[in-house]
This record gives sequence, structure tokens and C-alpha cells, in this order.
Amino acid sequence: MTARISSVMGNSQKLDGGAMFGNAPKALWSRWVSADQANRIDLACRAMLVETSHEKWLFETGIGAYMPPHLRDRYGVQESHHVLLASLKQLDLEPEDIDVIVLSHLHFDHAGGLLTPWQNQEPPALLFPNARILVGRKAWQRACEPHPRDRASFIPELMTLLERGNRTQLLAGDEQFDLGGVTLRFFESNGHTPGMMCSELVGETGTLVFAADLIPGQPWVHVPITMGYDRFPEQLIDEKHELLTRLAATHGRLFFTHDPHVASGCVTRDESGRKFQVTNNLESLIRVGFTDL
Repeated sequence: MTARISSVMGNSQKLDGGAMFGNAPKALWSRWVSADQANRIDLACRAMLVETSHEKWLFETGIGAYMPPHLRDRYGVQESHHVLLASLKQLDLEPEDIDVIVLSHLHFDHAGGLLTPWQNQEPPALLFPNARILVGRKAWQRACEPHPRDRASFIPELMTLLERGNRTQLLAGDEQFDLGGVTLRFFESNGHTPGMMCSELVGETGTLVFAADLIPGQPWVHVPITMGYDRFPEQLIDEKHELLTRLAATHGRLFFTHDPHVASGCVTRDESGRKFQVTNNLESLIRVGFTDL
């Protein structure tokens, strides 16, 4: 069986639009997204599922439902239940069915879904008991020794559980895997957080990149646009331009983890040839064959 790809929704968030668009003024970013009265914009936490004849790979787990109510409110998490698990169930899958989980980095909105939902006075536990968990070595080191500026982005309890679980495999980034006739390879991006590992699926018919927070949604395809959460914005812009140039040359696709409306789009250039855009957008993917993207 060739690889089949699905977009799997997790818990959604509302975060401050100014933080999500860095130094871009609201007069600019409000052309692309609308904000509520608290200046918050809608964000998805979308995972990507790749199914082969013998394995099921899940790319990220979203924010999950591990937060107590006061933190859920602070970070704008909209649902109290674990949406990712419900979305997998709609595909007739349980956490036990996942064989491999790939984490681009260990920020809570990408890895929190590994944890059981919050229950008062109950410690969190790891979900997906049969999955080996792939993380870039540099991203792991950053999570173990965060900078004061991004310490709040990591989950200390998660790191402890992953260290004890003996299921985490640290990657150098040059590994390759065969996913049903599609090659999975990685490239490192350091602009958002050191060692973020982006996933690239390559087949005879094209390329699909899970770019994580390098390009979290359609508005961030605009090359100068960065987030306030990016550690090194100028480096991120250079990394983004390099990736978009490569994808536009072959009409490769991006998978968006945080875009509330679009799961994937094809990278092209506009009529002037100077700006990048995404076309042939897909709101969702349900077991789409790689050759059909």
C-alpha cells in the first residue's frame, strides 16, 4: 500500500495576534486574519497522520488537554477534552495503534498531546504506549536546558516522562525512512527554536513538507512575516525563503499545523514572480494517497 495521508485536528487555541505576527503592524496582518475583542486570533493544532501497509506515523500531537483550567485559559485552549484522540477515533484509530510519533520540537503546543488529559491531583502520564518517539537531538537539548526567554514553552513533566519511558529516539537529522514508497527525510531549522526538525515526504509525484513553526499557516508564507515567539527572526526569514524557493520550483506542498482553515497548499509564485503564494488549498486530508496530492 502506498502512503495515505490525513490531517488530524487537535485542540484549538486563541493567541494574541501581535505575538503571532511579531513586528508586523495589525493594519497589515488584519488583512489575513480577524481578531476578537481581546486581540486574539484563531489557531489550529493540526497533526499529520501517514499510514503505510505496516505502520502508522503521527507527526506531532498538538497541545492536548494536559493543562489545568487556569493555564488553559491563559493560553487560550478552547476545549477541555483531548481533541486529537477524538479525531483519531473518527479514523477508527486508538492511541495504541500509533507506531511512530515525530516531534519537530518540544514546545507545549506541539508535544502536549503526548500527555493524558488533566485531572485534579492526578499526575500526567504518557499516551500512545506502543509508539517510539522521534525528536531531533538539538531540539531535545534545548528542551532540557531552555533559555529564560522560552522556558515557559516547555513541559518539565513531559521531559521527565520521556526520559523514563525509554521510547524516545534522538535523531541527528540525516536519517531517512521509507513510508510506503515515499521517502521521509528531515531538515533542521533554527530560526524559531534551535534544532527544530522539519519533515519532508518525497515521492515520484512531488514533495510535502511538514514545516511546523517555520511556516505555521498561510499568512506566514509572506517571507518577512515572523512570530514574536521566534528566537532568531532574521535566520527564520532566510530559512523560509530557501524552502519556499525550492518548493515553488517543483510545485511542492506545505502542511500547515496552525492554520485554522487550510491543512495544505501548493507553493507557487505570484504573477510578478517576486512573491510566494499557496494555491490548490485543501481544508483537510482524509486518507489521501500521496500520488493524489
